Amino acid sequence: MKKTTFFSTLILLILIACSARTQTAGNHQPSVKITDDSLLNLVEYQTFQYFWKGAEPNSGMACERIHMDGVYPENDQHIVTTGGSGFGFMAIIAGIERNYISREQGLTRFEQIVSFLEKADRFHGAWPHWLDGETGKVKPFGTKDNGADLVETSYLLQGLLTVRQYFINGDSREQELANRIDKLWTGVEYDWFTRGKDVIYWHWSPDYGWEMNFPVEGYNECLILYILGASSPTHAVPPSAYHNGWARNGAINGLTSKYGYTLHLKHNGALEYGGPLFWAHYSYLGLDPRGLKDNYANYWDENKNQTLINRQWCIENPKKFKGYSKDCWGLTASYSINGYAAHAPGKDNDLGVISPTAAISSIPYTPEYSLEAIRYFYSTLRGKIWGNYGFYDAFSIQNNWYPTQYLAIDQGPAAVMIENYRSGLLWKLFMSCPEIQKGLQKLGFQSPSIIN
Repeated sequence: MKKTTFFSTLILLILIACSARTQTAGNHQPSVKITDDSLLNLVEYQTFQYFWKGAEPNSGMACERIHMDGVYPENDQHIVTTGGSGFGFMAIIAGIERNYISREQGLTRFEQIVSFLEKADRFHGAWPHWLDGETGKVKPFGTKDNGADLVETSYLLQGLLTVRQYFINGDSREQELANRIDKLWTGVEYDWFTRGKDVIYWHWSPDYGWEMNFPVEGYNECLILYILGASSPTHAVPPSAYHNGWARNGAINGLTSKYGYTLHLKHNGALEYGGPLFWAHYSYLGLDPRGLKDNYANYWDENKNQTLINRQWCIENPKKFKGYSKDCWGLTASYSINGYAAHAPGKDNDLGVISPTAAISSIPYTPEYSLEAIRYFYSTLRGKIWGNYGFYDAFSIQNNWYPTQYLAIDQGPAAVMIENYRSGLLWKLFMSCPEIQKGLQKLGFQSPSIIN
């Protein structure tokens, strides 16, 4: 896999220095003209730092949030996120390939992370949504959400399996890491989370059992849950759970068109314009959507059309929010003016908040439009929305709201999808897993990445 040259790395460092001086000087722009590739490299590098320099020190995992103002109302700066860390693992692999860090540095960090995960709280093999990075104990996500979170575990495993494939043919130390990851993966009891039914349940609590009672049905961000469940070599779920549970006996399908773009899947809770854009990102950081098809959809087309509808909604701007344009678009779940919200097209879900990760992470689907947005964010708004770890999580020109805050689950997809657009690296690694190949075939998927 191609690595950056010494010269390109030097250029990157110069650009970072220019960027830092620009932040100090306010909105004054540097005289250096930046190419598309250099801009993407700069954004990828800076965002990667969230998971490298910004990692929780004891665990090496990704902090749930980083507030640059140092204000944490819940004093939770040491809390790590399992799903967001999985995204970050993939960003670190990209960082090794891009020479942001050495292979030795990456290996050492992953050994630290795996050692933490081996000792951290697990429930039938699954980790919770949040962990205390200092102790490995559960940090409840909610009163009854204090145990297993199988969706976040699946995001974590998507990253871990990518790491395994990267090191699996290395020296004895790297192979040992791969073997340790394999034990974590095969210990997750996906079949237990079906409760003997044709569906997978999201949560289980040691105190409240199945009281959250959340069967995972599509379509939303959880496709990777069923792919991994079908692919498990030790605790596989049957294809019927996918077809009868996730796909709801075919009820997952329902045509809707907006602005000339058609969605073939019912986007739960947001049928008319599609859901928040993270639905087109989280499951597809490792799972390659290019040419991916099954009985229900062409997933590349679905994700691309969802992105195009999202962008066009911002261009049409029916709620007349200040700042929306063909270059300033992207609605997804992120920080919001009154907390956190799943921003999406539609009169009820569009709150005037743009989340940079939405357009950035969509770059494989809409490269021209995403690059336009990245250039606008960087050249026009950099003094307000750019920091140590890339673009901040969200902003609102309408409300003059520019918080200097980050969330792992939004930084991760941005770095990973930029790399997938540039090289396909993380897609290639994850799709090389023999279990994933078999699981996809078992569920009836077609993909150019499946070796028959």
